[in-house]
Amino acid sequence: MIKRYSREEISKIWELESKFSYYLRVELAVVEAYYRLGQIPDEAYQHILKTANFNVGRIDEIEKTVNHDVIAFLTCVNEYVGEKYSGYIHKGLTSSDVIDTAFALQIKDAAEIILNDMDILLETIKTLAFKYKDTMCIGRSHGIGAEVITFGFKLLNWYDMFERAKNRIKYALNDILRGQISGPVGTYSNVEPEIEKLTCEILGLKPAKISTQVIARDVHSAFISALSILGSVIENTAVEIRHLQRWEVAEVEEGFKKGQKGSSAMPHKKNPIASENLSGLARVLRANSIAAMEDITLWHERDISHSSVERVIFPDSTILADYMLTRLNNTLENLTIKPDNMIKNIGKYGDIIFSQSCLLKLTENGMTREAAYEIVQKEALDAFNNNGNFKENMRRHLSEDEIKECFNYEKYLKNMDVIFKRFE
Repeated sequence: MIKRYSREEISKIWELESKFSYYLRVELAVVEAYYRLGQIPDEAYQHILKTANFNVGRIDEIEKTVNHDVIAFLTCVNEYVGEKYSGYIHKGLTSSDVIDTAFALQIKDAAEIILNDMDILLETIKTLAFKYKDTMCIGRSHGIGAEVITFGFKLLNWYDMFERAKNRIKYALNDILRGQISGPVGTYSNVEPEIEKLTCEILGLKPAKISTQVIARDVHSAFISALSILGSVIENTAVEIRHLQRWEVAEVEEGFKKGQKGSSAMPHKKNPIASENLSGLARVLRANSIAAMEDITLWHERDISHSSVERVIFPDSTILADYMLTRLNNTLENLTIKPDNMIKNIGKYGDIIFSQSCLLKLTENGMTREAAYEIVQKEALDAFNNNGNFKENMRRHLSEDEIKECFNYEKYLKNMDVIFKRFE
């Protein structure tokens, strides 16, 4: 059973209270690492574990004077711990050791929710795909009717894209799950690499191969870029729903609740508002990827130009991704599917979409491709331009048995089992 998170859970990860909780986890993991290596007395270690705490209000008060959030945080923690043992906290560290390692933990927890959302969505899409495996509809290229597919086939393509999007996020996340406890400019001048190794082990992270006071921001950019691509995959699905809901198509429709209104002026309206909303939000996710890429360039071994950006784009992008995945899943779960209209659209202009079948049959009968194409195109355009019947037109060129063979819906489904088997 896949867990369903509440909408508020991902937001809480980025709240101030939570941020400082992650900071404290890192600081206490460092203390434990020192303790395991015999560099902190048992009495001091036990005291720190029992007393270490913080108060956001007090941190804010201290920061007004020191103008440094990590120093304000440490000062507050040390007020709880007391002077006797406060020297064991943040020993040999620089601010970014705490910030970047805690940041990795925040991203890890946010990503867990997003990946869980994706599991729910993938299950929904797959269930719908297999349900409508044999429900025929028109496949379109350039927005124009092409040949017959099934609605389940269309959904499987969405499933495949979301599966890749999920793997892309997991791959990017793997690079981000690194901690650093390496001191100023990352040279371990006042803290040993063994402390970093143990700290990361305690926190469930990998030690960074190298850090120059900060962990290089290309890994963070890759994660935001993966979320941006996810946004585009969501939009691809949303735009398809919007197209299919147009009156000219009318093959699917977003759920419309009792009492819902579509327009302040036109009572007949039922609009694809969820899909339009998702298309808009995808623009925000994509835009954030540009900011993340700009963050890769820092002065020398570190500056903080990336920090202000990340405080906006990471909460925004992860919260948005969670919201968008949940909203799309709700949209698909409540989607109205209209198979009758799908069949109606396939049959327009007297089954005009069977033009290739007729072309191939004429060439099998000995006609050149160019001559056959000219005949079929002429009859097809006559049906299209004059609201005629392509099938009737082709009776001038094919026998009745050949007509039955060419205008056969089932042949389009003959390999559906092969395709669907790849997703079982």
